[in-house]
Amino acid sequence: MAAQQGVRLQSYLNAKPYTAGGFPEPISSSGARTRLYDGDQVDAYLAGEPVPPLPSEDDDRDLLDRRECAAELGVSPRTWDTYKKAPLLVENVVTVGGKDGVEHWPRSIVRQYNDDRPGRPVSAGRPKWSGDQVPREQLLPRTAPLLDADPAISSAAVIEALGVHRDTAQDALTHLRADRMADLMHTDPSLTPDQAAGALGYPAAQVRRATVRVQAVLRGRHVAPYLADVAQALHREGWTTTAAAPLIQHPADEAVVAVLVLDGPHPPAPALVWDERYGWRTAPSRRHPLTRGAAAPPPGDGIRYLATGTAPPPSDVIAALAT
Repeated sequence: MAAQQGVRLQSYLNAKPYTAGGFPEPISSSGARTRLYDGDQVDAYLAGEPVPPLPSEDDDRDLLDRRECAAELGVSPRTWDTYKKAPLLVENVVTVGGKDGVEHWPRSIVRQYNDDRPGRPVSAGRPKWSGDQVPREQLLPRTAPLLDADPAISSAAVIEALGVHRDTAQDALTHLRADRMADLMHTDPSLTPDQAAGALGYPAAQVRRATVRVQAVLRGRHVAPYLADVAQALHREGWTTTAAAPLIQHPADEAVVAVLVLDGPHPPAPALVWDERYGWRTAPSRRHPLTRGAAAPPPGDGIRYLATGTAPPPSDVIAALAT
């Protein structure tokens, strides 16, 4: 929030603008060490617009911190600190606020863990997520015309039009706006993200995440030819059944990563992951090659880093895999 308002963090903490009347309340649990705020509420407040209410009903996609997880299960936070080491919870932890942020878990995962843990009756099945009435592959194509018709469209309007969850609507708008801002900045490299957003008619209060993501999108487009070269080299070795370039992803809107599944007859690893921060590594799972959070995964258990640097020549990646 300090960066959003263009001031130093310590100056922001000293001024305490978040204590002013009408400023949105923290959404972190009572007693939490780190205060978290809802981005849409803060953006609306700063823009002088009505602050949207938070959802009033529990949803399976809600992210819960350690205190809320403990309350969900009826145990103490200290007991939750023991529970969270379970594989299901380790695989699904979400760090909110960057690599040094706060651990959260989806409510559905907490409930699934509670149903399946020893001493509990066997679960009848994972609760179905409510809200999303649009298949994932159709989400962006169906949201794009809404954004075309109204560049200032809100996530609430997308929810009403498509019947999707609040987070789903926000993610779709962020994705589309960032891609279009990147297209414009590619055409005119002199533009900043804020200028590109303004030129496209996107209100400043609605593009906070998109202005972060657009930088990652541009870096991803720059590295795409290199990743395609590596994909072709792996195919020539017979380790993949296709030479198609990998799909570039942007976890938490900030990073650039890509996954290459090694589905050939005798691959040296199930999959490869390229991360702009750490370079190439092997992954022990084709189904879940990416790890949660921003930190690099530790070596071992099928994970090893390949070659040196973040963009070694394809031949070096092949040699490292064959070793």
